[in-house]
Amino acid sequence: MSIAGFVEPSAGQILLDDSDITALPPDKRNFGMVFQGYALFPHMTVADNIWFPLKVRGVSKANAGDRVRNALDLVQLGHLAERYPSQLSGGQQQRVALARALVFEPALLLLDEPLSALDKKLRADLQWELKSLHHRLGTTFIYVTHDQEEALSMSDEIVILRDGKIEQQGGPGDLYEKPATRFVADFLGKSNFLEGSVSGTQSDRFDYAIGEQTLVQAGKPDHQKVDGKVLVSLRPEKMVIADQRPDTVNAVTGTISAFNYYGSTYHFQVATRDLGDLIVTSPAWTCSIEPSIGNDIWLGWQPDASVVVRDR
Repeated sequence: MSIAGFVEPSAGQILLDDSDITALPPDKRNFGMVFQGYALFPHMTVADNIWFPLKVRGVSKANAGDRVRNALDLVQLGHLAERYPSQLSGGQQQRVALARALVFEPALLLLDEPLSALDKKLRADLQWELKSLHHRLGTTFIYVTHDQEEALSMSDEIVILRDGKIEQQGGPGDLYEKPATRFVADFLGKSNFLEGSVSGTQSDRFDYAIGEQTLVQAGKPDHQKVDGKVLVSLRPEKMVIADQRPDTVNAVTGTISAFNYYGSTYHFQVATRDLGDLIVTSPAWTCSIEPSIGNDIWLGWQPDASVVVRDR
């Protein structure tokens, strides 16, 4: 809301192309905005809703015709121009809101959880459409979401905020594969956290112990505390689950305590002696074990499959 100009920031500046726009009112910023609740005018047709931002900028309805039609074509709703919002589905209403935010060619498009009110399948379909639209237009989109999968799939750059401050910033692959903190690793998908004591170091890896289990981690314990503790994040899909000891550097035994089948994948909860309960995911078509509660299995992973994180 501060970027849009509706809320005055308590500190700092908002810069656009190196120009300070902190004190600039919302109507002078040339930003488009798509709200979670669509915010369409119920008494106006689709075409008139899209014309409205042009109208407040002094563009007559007669002169706005081509721009409104182009905006409707962008979101594939030209055939619904004379409908009213109440006659549209949720996905269609969101497309109208998007067309209205783009019709005046904004310098920046702000999207505040625009798909959160839609069902899962429609949300996935519109994610594809938004990405395609973004690449066609070349306009910068700032997309707010609390859906981790949506953040990963929609973005070129992710900024993770915690208590009003940037926790980590980078590409989706970098943040998922190399989280700097427990918070980031836990926020972007599921992760197992292994806390142990460093027991030996080499040039490109180190050993750490959890109970009677010694594990090997790639890299150096850069975030090692004074007491020798280290925290490691291990994604569920980075592990191999097998009936026999896998050919990996790290391997532990465990017992399946729960599992869920999702069609393409299995999600297992595995109880281990020293590492506690671990979550493991495995593609259903390559899963070599019998998915049954109480089965004793092996888990394995390589030293570079996990990453050291800060515990804060």
